[in-house]
Amino acid sequence: MSNVAFQVMWNRLISVVEEQAQALVRTAFSTSVREAGDLSAGVYNADGLMLAQAVTGTPGHVNAMADAVAHFIRRIGRENIQEGDVYITNDPWEGTGHLHDITVVTPSFHNGHHVGFFACTAHVVDIGGRGFGADAASVYEEGIYIPIMKLADRGKVDETLIRLLRGNVREPDQLIGDIYALATCNEIGHRRLTEMMNEFGLSDLTGIGDFILENSRRATLERIAALPRETAKGAMRIDGFDRPIDLKVRLEIAGDRILCDFAGTSGVDKKGINVPMVYTKAYACYALKCAIAPEIPNNAASLAPFEVTAPAGSIVNAVHPAPVALRHIIGHMIPDTVYDALDKILPATVPAEGAGCLCNFQVSLRPAPGHQGRRSEVLTFNSGGAGARPTVDGLNATAFPSGVMTMPIEATEHTGPVIIWRKELRPDSGGAGQYRGGLGQYMEVGATAGHEFDFSAMFDRVHHPARGRQGGQDGAPTAIAQDDGSVMQGKGKQFVPEGRRVMLALPGGAGYGLASARDPALVKRDLARGYISATSARDDYGLSADEIAAVLAAVSKGETV
Repeated sequence: MSNVAFQVMWNRLISVVEEQAQALVRTAFSTSVREAGDLSAGVYNADGLMLAQAVTGTPGHVNAMADAVAHFIRRIGRENIQEGDVYITNDPWEGTGHLHDITVVTPSFHNGHHVGFFACTAHVVDIGGRGFGADAASVYEEGIYIPIMKLADRGKVDETLIRLLRGNVREPDQLIGDIYALATCNEIGHRRLTEMMNEFGLSDLTGIGDFILENSRRATLERIAALPRETAKGAMRIDGFDRPIDLKVRLEIAGDRILCDFAGTSGVDKKGINVPMVYTKAYACYALKCAIAPEIPNNAASLAPFEVTAPAGSIVNAVHPAPVALRHIIGHMIPDTVYDALDKILPATVPAEGAGCLCNFQVSLRPAPGHQGRRSEVLTFNSGGAGARPTVDGLNATAFPSGVMTMPIEATEHTGPVIIWRKELRPDSGGAGQYRGGLGQYMEVGATAGHEFDFSAMFDRVHHPARGRQGGQDGAPTAIAQDDGSVMQGKGKQFVPEGRRVMLALPGGAGYGLASARDPALVKRDLARGYISATSARDDYGLSADEIAAVLAAVSKGETV
């Protein structure tokens, strides 16, 4: 078969898994999937090597899931893989890093022969235990554990497993609905693959799989070979739970690979912010691919040249039974740590630091004493600002590296008696520079009358804001307090009484380059849009009093600046 035909089939496979992912978005029950896109989908050959991933989804899921199917094959046993089977797990070390991510794998058969697998992952709002947060002291407290097992055996669903899951979570209908959505989206992927194989007259995926893997490996190695053979170190200090965490990395560009070693990083934390190695590897690989080979599709071969290691027992290679519920808080900081090293080898390539981890929180609502109402678990995903890039400003309120979308207020309020009183961009939160950091957000969160709630905070950058690059200024830090001025912690479950609100200032991205080099026209534009204050325009960028007055006068008249 010609290379042109193989290229057409490769593109077709990517569209197949994208439809698989979109089916999950449309059918999932959890808002984390439907509204935020916290999911992944992929197709694998019969050996468990990922051939294609969906565009929709997150690096932490899909890059971790790239290794997961091999675990399924080993645990289930090749001799037990049957048509009509569906497999499931939420194992943090053999899945995607914590119990809240459920991975479902379905073997794909064509004309009675096993040709590959479809896999997908979704974040569920509740998995039992203490709830989504950093408060647990071991993984046993964080929720119900599902070992790699059969959800369906030759088409028959394990009803005992379903009853066990329903009996151990706070939102049973939502969880079981998500599980069936995961299985359904794999089935849709299988149908589209069958159509493709019939159309092209394929009996298996060997030919197209070899074409994808060989070309991806070659293209990635060519990019690596063109880089300087250098070694550099990077580091970052972040908040941690109750003590700072140091992330350290040594990056080495060899002729046929890039080595990324996290020796020297802080040890495992007592609370649930630890990271299984699979998640560390996922985000380190993502950071390097974004900088070095962004247009080469993600698959087993394009990921293979990036080798990631970390000492067992470090916070980025936590071993069982370490608590790992909020592994994303540390994991999302890994790319900026890698970029601190890579910037020394490839200047003017990587962005300044951004907010890093998602600015998530979960609200556990219940009727206040003496009131009637309903209990509810509400999880919402929000973003701080992204770091400025070498030639353009950072993105406002945009998640990097996760890629998860900020959830609409309407969707959040629909899920329970929660009210988002305020949600708007945070002026002056983006670090000043030749290119300005992206803005964070202000949020104000409360409950409907007659309700109190526990607020599970999942924030960082409170004490260690995003750092500027090449002379750019730092982004604004995170701030969290109740509306009576009571300061709250950046992580952990905290009680909020009836009538009180939580006031959030989410962090900004850092600037890139000296602020004195910024185009004055861009400074005036930012002032007119309200991205920066008159004080910042004067003190950070050197705009004169007359220039500031002219901009503000034009804005008051509705004129374009």
